[in-house]
Amino acid sequence: MPLIAEGQNLFIVDIEYVVPLGEVEPLIPDHVAFLERNYAQGRFLASGAKVPRTGGVIVAVAQSRESVEEIIGADPFHARGIARYTITEFRPTRTAPGLAG
Repeated sequence: MPLIAEGQNLFIVDIEYVVPLGEVEPLIPDHVAFLERNYAQGRFLASGAKVPRTGGVIVAVAQSRESVEEIIGADPFHARGIARYTITEFRPTRTAPGLAG
């Protein structure tokens, strides 16, 4: 089964902390739980911290930008206003074998 189903696009979610890292740290466990829920539902393909650690990146798959915005709205970082999000949608025209259907 391909990771990107027919009719879905990829989204790069760029997360930038807008508060000092010390204010981010206490919310990491809740953010990780948010990530795990979305991996379990097949919405996220990859995620991780930026280097240097000024935020993070999520690679998501969805049918619409609105869907991704709704998902991101549930991120504790978003709910607490500690990060800014930039969402970039793209339609893959080339992928590694097995990635798209």
